[in-house]
Amino acid sequence: MRILIAEDDQVLADGLLRGLRASGAAVDHVSNGSEADTALLTHHEFDLLILDLGLPKMHGLEVLKKLRARGSSLPVLILTAADSVEERVKGLDYGADDYMAKPFSLQELEARVRALARRGAGGASSSIQHGPLVYDHAGRMATIDGKLVELSARELGLLEVLLQRAGRLVSKEQLIERLCEWGEEVSVNAIEVYIYRLRKKIEKGPIRIATVRGLGYCLEKIAP
Repeated sequence: MRILIAEDDQVLADGLLRGLRASGAAVDHVSNGSEADTALLTHHEFDLLILDLGLPKMHGLEVLKKLRARGSSLPVLILTAADSVEERVKGLDYGADDYMAKPFSLQELEARVRALARRGAGGASSSIQHGPLVYDHAGRMATIDGKLVELSARELGLLEVLLQRAGRLVSKEQLIERLCEWGEEVSVNAIEVYIYRLRKKIEKGPIRIATVRGLGYCLEKIAP
């Protein structure tokens, strides 16, 4: 999952970055509304926007309004001061999917992030199943035939992207875009290494990660 945080309070932003990255998400951060609008215009692979309303340079409501005017259905979680009821109502009316009043619990925010990510993926379930392989969003774990598969955070992120597009081709460039933060250098060769490691752990029974030479990968189920 790739998340954009638009928050000008650096202390709060740092806490969110640490918590969400620890859960395996790739997280980018901007500190004003103008930067948020530019990021949303130029990067199209975000899975979620966490948007503070009281941003400098461009108010969070204006960022949200412009995002929806472009036809984007990106899930948006707005953050706002506890007493700004009018702004919360406006945010929901402008197309926000959820809101949290400051101060808030990081644990609750992470739960809401998972719920919005499931909604954005088109399902209310906390898990994705592909044959005997089951990936649990909430618990950030994968099982095959009910047995836990030990995966690193990067492998979990990779598996999540492949499962969301099961049966469809995913290019190496798309994997880098979805898994990596700004300024993080991850090469195509590194993606190949992660795929190799993931294959060794999940290619059991009817599951396989097919390579389409020169194009990318596809998570498949092999017919018996």
